[in-house]
Amino acid sequence: MKKHNFSAGPCILPEEVLQKASEAVVNFNNDNLSLIEISHRSQPFVDVIEKARSLALELLGLENKGYKALFLQGGASMQFLMVAYNLLNKKAAYLNTGTWSSNAIKEAKLFGELVEVASSKDKNFNYIPKGYQIPTDVDYFHCTSNNTIYGTQMKSFPETSVPMICDMSSDIFSRQLDFSKFDLIYAGAQKNMGPAGTTLVVVKEEILGKVERQIPSMLNYQVFIDKDSMFNTPPVFPVYTSMLTLEWLKDLGGIEFIEKVNEKKSALLYNEIDRNPLFKGVASIEDRSHMNATFALVDDNLQTKFDSMWQEANINGLHGHRSVGGYRASMYNALPLYSVQALVDVMQELERIS
Repeated sequence: MKKHNFSAGPCILPEEVLQKASEAVVNFNNDNLSLIEISHRSQPFVDVIEKARSLALELLGLENKGYKALFLQGGASMQFLMVAYNLLNKKAAYLNTGTWSSNAIKEAKLFGELVEVASSKDKNFNYIPKGYQIPTDVDYFHCTSNNTIYGTQMKSFPETSVPMICDMSSDIFSRQLDFSKFDLIYAGAQKNMGPAGTTLVVVKEEILGKVERQIPSMLNYQVFIDKDSMFNTPPVFPVYTSMLTLEWLKDLGGIEFIEKVNEKKSALLYNEIDRNPLFKGVASIEDRSHMNATFALVDDNLQTKFDSMWQEANINGLHGHRSVGGYRASMYNALPLYSVQALVDVMQELERIS
């Protein structure tokens, strides 16, 4: 029996996606060749990456709106650099809500002046700052929609006249938003879309070409747009698996459908965290993430017993990040509701025997 997988990333993927992807590694398209040994320039794989890019725009509601979808390499961490390389002329504004936005700020400082409009570092990033002002004289505003480590999520986004850039690595395709508010979205595949090795970038083409510096080809969005995301050999297996996941999501009913499922999962777990006297939540209630629930035991003396119980219940990936401690249950799109129920059952059993 497969484990209930609450891993924060690489994350759980749909069973049917794993099955189709594994079959393609042996025999892709019934051509008696493996997906990972055919030419990336061959029509079968060109069809794959074109479909993956098209599905990404379709699911986000950004078709025919001037956006391009790219599958790049280097993870979201590479995008910390690429965003600034391509967009930062003189000054940019950043919202600091955790480790990944802090890392993005660090990279962007190499290219110009940074304005940190707000930060939640004062409380170990357990909340999302509110009421901040975004300067109008910056090249762009950057935020992180969901903080995997700390379990917080932006429930709304500011109105601004400058381009808005968002790292959506851990909640991409999980909830309905007006994605046209964003001028560039990026997301590492391994947190809600596919295996590690590729990164989705969705960019409004009109914001490019405005910096004065020369941009190396491998870091230039326009180069990849002009080459249909194939300037160099793409990571064929992660792209293919991401395509399968996007197909799976579309067949279910898209983001509208999966958002309702995700709300049920998170409500089930958070209700237990708040009801059960043995547990306490880590993130501020109004900013709790639907993707990553962080919580802790009220009495650390119960840790050994609780750890033994959830592991015996076939649960995986529940330990919290070292900078937060406690526990973290990542409930990405492919995690079924019954897996959350399995965790809740263990929490209730611990209460019963304590």
